[in-house]
Formats: sequence, C-alpha cells, structure tokens
Amino acid sequence: MSTYVGLDVSQKETEICVVDVEGRRIWRGKCRTEPNSIAVALREHAGGAVRIGMETGPLSIWLWRELRALGLKVDCIHARRVAAALSLQVNKTDANDAHGIAQVVRSGWYRAVAVKSLASCRIRAILTARGQLVSIRTTLSNQIRGLLKTFGVVLAPGKGGTFDKMVLSRCPEDALVRSAIEALLCAWRVAGERQRALDAQLIRIARASEVCHRMTSVPGVGAITALTFATTIDDPKRFGRSTDVGAYLGLTPRRYQSGEVDIAGRISKSGDRAARSLLFEAANTLLTRAKKDSDLRQWGLALMIRIGAKKAKVAVARKLAVILHCIWTDGTAFEGAR
Repeated sequence: MSTYVGLDVSQKETEICVVDVEGRRIWRGKCRTEPNSIAVALREHAGGAVRIGMETGPLSIWLWRELRALGLKVDCIHARRVAAALSLQVNKTDANDAHGIAQVVRSGWYRAVAVKSLASCRIRAILTARGQLVSIRTTLSNQIRGLLKTFGVVLAPGKGGTFDKMVLSRCPEDALVRSAIEALLCAWRVAGERQRALDAQLIRIARASEVCHRMTSVPGVGAITALTFATTIDDPKRFGRSTDVGAYLGLTPRRYQSGEVDIAGRISKSGDRAARSLLFEAANTLLTRAKKDSDLRQWGLALMIRIGAKKAKVAVARKLAVILHCIWTDGTAFEGAR
C-alpha cells in the first residue's frame, strides 16, 4: 500500500505520522531523533512509503543525509512553506504538525530543498566561525569605545593595531576601569588572532580550488566571497539559467500584482544572507576602489548616476552572481577588463 510520511523533528524525539493516498491516518507515533530509530519505525509502519517529508531545521541536513544512506526517500521542505500549510490548524502540537507535513507530502504541493554536500558543509563551518569572530570583534570594540566615553575618552576612528594603541594610551589610570578595558581588549585580540588564522585557512582552500581561483579573477571578488558563493550554490547544475541565481540569493525585487495593480518592491532578501552581503561588498569595491576599469564597472557607474548608489550596487551584486555562475559552468575566467 502506498503511504506518505511526515516527520516533525525536535532535538530529543521525532513525531511520525503515516497517511494513505486518500489522506487517512494509518499510524502515528514517536521515536528518538536518531536515523536508525527513525528508519526502524518507518520500515515497521510505512514500508511502502512513496515520499517522506520533514521541514528544514538545525538537524535536517544530518538526518536527510543519514536517512538517504539507509535507502529512505526523504525530502526536505522549506520551513516557510510548511508554516503556511500548517497555519490553518486550530491546535499547534508536534503530532498535528507531523500530520500536516504528511498531508503536504501526499499532495505534492511543495518543492524539495536542495541539501548541501558534506564538502560544502565543512567549508561553511569555517566561514560561519569566521563570521562569528568578526561579529564578536566588532561588538567588543564598540563596547570598549562605549565604556571609555563614560569617562570622557572619545577614540578616533581606527582598527587593528591603531585601535589597540589608542585604547592603551588613552585608558584612564583608574585600576577598576583599566581592568575592565584590558579584559575586553584581551578578548578582542584573541578573536582577531583566531579570525586571521581562519582567514589564512580559507585562502589556502580557495587557492586549491580551480573554480574559486577563476572566480577571484572578477574585480572585487576575493577568496572569502568566492568560497561563500560556491558553498551557497553547491551544485551549479541545479540552475537552468544563470540569471536565476540572483533571485535565489534574494537580489531581485518583490512583486505584487493583482488586477490593475502591479507593484515592484524592494529586493526579497531570500536565500543566504552571507552570500548576499559579500556580493554587495564586492559590488561596492568594484565601483569605488577597483584599480582596473571594466565594462561591468562602467555599467555600474552609469547606474549610480541614474538610480543612486545603493540601488546600483544591488544591481551590480546581482550581475556579479550571474557572472560567477557563468564562470563556474563555462570553465572561463573574467574578461571584462578594458
């Protein structure tokens, strides 16, 4: 008998619901959130499962990979789509959520999320750690500046060694205040050391990658941006057109159309935030600090005059995403320099 399964995953237990082709519930239960435990339960109660669905979450990549290795046809469904489908439920429980996911899977009214490869996840772990260290360092430096202002010390703009020397030279002589500032400054230094170590590791990985090496031929695109883009896309073949990459990364405008109303809004900002942010920074570098001129830069500068700097940088970021995907799939390098 053909069945459809919904999994509502939590850290300790996973709620399971099995329905038939007409949506009638056949079995409902729970097990530990471990691939083997879930596989045993599914083989016992849903041996003829046509599709198995679960929503995206912290454990979904691991569970998807392990359950697929055990021969189970598992699909990951975007959490926003699941939330929209479950929004009409009167009572929100794990059991009801699993039943709702099973009905979504049975209807087929969803698009399975592409799960990243293990190689991409390993590099993303380093990129994520680096991003956290950058954020921690920024927070600590702002905290130091804020504390010093309490005692009338306003530091001039500066970073790295300049910031370190300014803090030490202008910190009040009060022992309590100095101990607090030195504790924060020590943490700031350690975060910087660990960030630089990860930067060096990421640069080595990018240099060893032929694809990333070609991507860095684009003005404004460095090793971190190339690696972030490559691990976000993971498989370039899943995009039929390079122009679809811009929409995937949330760099295209939202649209609301109903009857005679047709409104183009701000960019959707869907997809990976880190990749979108780094592409915007690359666009800013290309337009404001690039030493070599190119057709892409001239196009962006013309846009800045016509629609403003911020919108022009978003447009260039979207164009960069398309170019990077073309470089990846065509096996070419950037040739737009004048």
